Amino acid sequence: ARALSRTGLGRAGPRDLAAIRDGLDVALALGARLADGTDLPDDLARLAKILARADRDLVETLRASLADELPLNRRDGGYVRVGYHPEIDEARLLGSDSRKVVAALQARYAEETGCRTLRIKHNGLLGYFIEVPQSVGEACLKGLMRDFVHRQTMVDAMRFTSVELGALEQKIFGAADRALALEASVFDDLSARIVAQAEAIGGIAEALAALDVAASHAELAVELDWCRPQVDASMSFVIAEGRHPVVEAALRKSGTAFIANDCDLSGEGRGRIRLITGPNMGGKSTYLRQNALIAVLAQVGAFVPAREARIGRVDRLFSRVGAADDLARGQSTFMVEMVETAAILNQATRHSLVILDEIGRGTATYDGLSIAWACLEHLHEANACRALFATHFHELTALGQRLAQLDNATLKVAEHRDGVVFLHEVVPGVAERSYGLQVARIAGLPSAVVARAGAILKGLEKAERERPSRPRIDDLPLFASLAPPPLPEPAIEADDRLGLLLDAIDPDALTPREAMEALYRLKRERAAG
Repeated sequence: ARALSRTGLGRAGPRDLAAIRDGLDVALALGARLADGTDLPDDLARLAKILARADRDLVETLRASLADELPLNRRDGGYVRVGYHPEIDEARLLGSDSRKVVAALQARYAEETGCRTLRIKHNGLLGYFIEVPQSVGEACLKGLMRDFVHRQTMVDAMRFTSVELGALEQKIFGAADRALALEASVFDDLSARIVAQAEAIGGIAEALAALDVAASHAELAVELDWCRPQVDASMSFVIAEGRHPVVEAALRKSGTAFIANDCDLSGEGRGRIRLITGPNMGGKSTYLRQNALIAVLAQVGAFVPAREARIGRVDRLFSRVGAADDLARGQSTFMVEMVETAAILNQATRHSLVILDEIGRGTATYDGLSIAWACLEHLHEANACRALFATHFHELTALGQRLAQLDNATLKVAEHRDGVVFLHEVVPGVAERSYGLQVARIAGLPSAVVARAGAILKGLEKAERERPSRPRIDDLPLFASLAPPPLPEPAIEADDRLGLLLDAIDPDALTPREAMEALYRLKRERAAG
């Protein structure tokens, strides 16, 4: 199609004409192959009819006229095949092999005059001339060679020219320009024929593109065991044994199997939002991306890397994955993250698919946790869309008890001695830890640094355990937007004196003596009542 566009605009080169020739040739071959098939689907039958319309005569003309090795630009010349245009062949011969042409004419003149010493020479004053000994020159003047015209007499030689030699001289001097002009004329004629069929050739190009897409999808489906997805207008999103096509291809080269995982965001039995926790390098980001890719592939009409897939229509796919800044605009990594997250929360609809990877990691812990928490609540209540949300904030997993359409999932890990083995398997549940130190060790941090980090971590965990209990995160005003309303306090009967006494006691403020006195007072009240 690009070659056809350049040809129509007068900007084509010889390789563009060759591309059109090859495309039309392939179209004829595919059209004939499809025509031999039986019970073709309607789409393939329609494409076969379009491909069969290619002009075979134009293909043969282009094949006969264009050389095997073509220059990039038409001004370079040399793109017309030898033997296609006799005048171009002659001009090329004169331009590149002028010595051979002159030598052939010299040999003929020597034979006709009987002078073996006859020479055709060249200088800047006379140009090409014929030089013979004095005796032969006298004979030529007396009629031996009537075509010879005397030019100069030397002491022991005479110089002549001829009409044929003059014409040959002009051809030699203008041979290169003449060859280029003749080739340009052939090129223009071929381009005009192509432009005259531009509409038909454009339709053939579109048919080839559609057939290429269908064939590539079919090849992937067969060779890589992809499945045909079911796409409908529902809110379903059920993927069985989904895989990431790019990561799987890379692992296949190294002989490693990709771990397939299921995903259910349909809201039937499982929630529409899946909160994924797990260690670094566990596969959270890959899991997010693979399900987004499966949704895209399904809606373009391709097979998908899964055992089975049912996907409700996705009107928009939103992704906030990775870390990047925009220094030219003065935006930090966290600012870029917030701008993109804001766009998602403001634009996502019920039929959208959202993937969010570690929202809030670019700022202070509690700021990031607060933002991530609020974003999850907004996706659940306001957007009501299907979403995958990966995080290292394990506190967010408490939302699984409060939000009906949110499920927790984690990546399985196996601990082995001081190391860890990532199983890359997504299962329901919550990650117990992030295994950051193990990942640091795998990444090659010095052992002293890893050991020091472990000691610091133990100290921080101990301080956290010994710290007085703090209010639960549900009780904080920041997260109270979706908290259930408090239950009404039971009414206290007027004569419930024992209950009133119990309510007046603050156990944490009593000394041991006061506690004993309060207990005796309650027993006396009980005995009196």
